[in-house]
Amino acid sequence: MTNNPFINALAAAGYISLLATAVFTMPKYITDNELGMMAPILFLSLFVISAAIMGYLFVYPPALLILEGHKAEGAKLFLLTVLSFALIIIATLLAWFILRSVLGGVV
Repeated sequence: MTNNPFINALAAAGYISLLATAVFTMPKYITDNELGMMAPILFLSLFVISAAIMGYLFVYPPALLILEGHKAEGAKLFLLTVLSFALIIIATLLAWFILRSVLGGVV
């Protein structure tokens, strides 16, 4: 990815948002009865793919820096990415709580 921790965290938050939206709307189109044995296979496959994507976004850029001998920069990039991700999640939750209170629990 990039060496910009905010872009990496934003990409992770975007991926999670898209995935959550798909999982939330999927029961309208496919039920568990239709999936049968494919449900756990799909779940585990999605878990592995998600772990790989998150590893690519959070770990790969700092690991490259560390392998190049820039240990301090690698550690700083990792911590700033995690901090940026936490701030994005907190801001999202705060916005949701505010909208929920303003709109009377509709959101």
